[in-house]
Amino acid sequence: MRILVAMSGGVDSSVVAARLQAEGHEVVGATLQLYDARGAAKKGACCAGQDIRDARAVADRLGFPHYVIDAERRFQDSVIERFADAYAAGETPVPCVACNQGVKFTDLLGLAKEIGADAMATGHYVRRIEGPQGAELHRPVDSERDQSWFLFATTRDQLEYLRFPLGDMPDKAAVRAEAEKYGLLVAGKPDSQDLCFVSDGSYVDLVESMHPEMAGAGEIVDASGNVVGQHEGVMRFTVGQSKRLGNAARLNGERQMVVGVEPASRRVIIGPRAHSFVDTLRVRDVNWLVDAPPEGLACRVQMRAREVPRPAHIIPTPQGALVQLTEPAMPAPGQACVFYDGTRILGGGFICRAESATAA
Repeated sequence: MRILVAMSGGVDSSVVAARLQAEGHEVVGATLQLYDARGAAKKGACCAGQDIRDARAVADRLGFPHYVIDAERRFQDSVIERFADAYAAGETPVPCVACNQGVKFTDLLGLAKEIGADAMATGHYVRRIEGPQGAELHRPVDSERDQSWFLFATTRDQLEYLRFPLGDMPDKAAVRAEAEKYGLLVAGKPDSQDLCFVSDGSYVDLVESMHPEMAGAGEIVDASGNVVGQHEGVMRFTVGQSKRLGNAARLNGERQMVVGVEPASRRVIIGPRAHSFVDTLRVRDVNWLVDAPPEGLACRVQMRAREVPRPAHIIPTPQGALVQLTEPAMPAPGQACVFYDGTRILGGGFICRAESATAA
């Protein structure tokens, strides 16, 4: 097969390319340039400067062609600006999902088909399994490296074309050992960070520079609008959080938590932790990797990247889905709610804000 390998310049995608070539496939490498290669490299970033050079060095060593796609403007529009806009709307975004769907599985898949590739492979830790009704998306063998939650928006058509060779690897040490076996200089290269476009791991300055109306101190209020404290910046709070509340962390003997954020007024709304959980939520922009069940289905849902999945019943709606939890939780608007049956992803969507839930 001719296979396009999405190469970030790291050890994972480099091993994918080397392994596929060793298996006899015709490999073509491609790297997205997401930042100005002339600028200073961001610590923990990928797809810029040295990373592009590392990907090209791997391709040169193994003797297959390598292309670089300038996706800087697209990445700015579809990932960075959407990330800032989501915070400005009182949500907690998941930029890795936007990156996968906005550039990686759009621009690179387009290139793969243009060059006549039979498939596109990535270094994601997830498994693609052929099922009775087509390709299925599953959690990887290595649960510590599981990236399935971030890939819930992968469409069924995309999944038919994609390959994830690292899904069966036992751990990252085995991947690095394989890189050494192939003589890849990136074998010991550190992993990129989650928010690769944020320097020094802080997103507050980035969002406030794009939405200056959110900068500055504000009020902490209870559900009735009574001012119970002050904060130094609304960007530092998300639904479900208990930290940074100061004296408002405990009111009338009850522990408090953030139950809402109003960026426009720079207000943080808190409520008693014991009474702030919900058992029903709505999700939008639902992507189904199975036929949407008209009567709903029982499954498990994961609402944060490192959360343990919990039982739920999903009911499809015209604008998304209604999620009925068996045990109450405190979901954060903007985060993904992914539906699982064991290791398999059935679908997922983005959690709606409570005041806009009726729209879903």
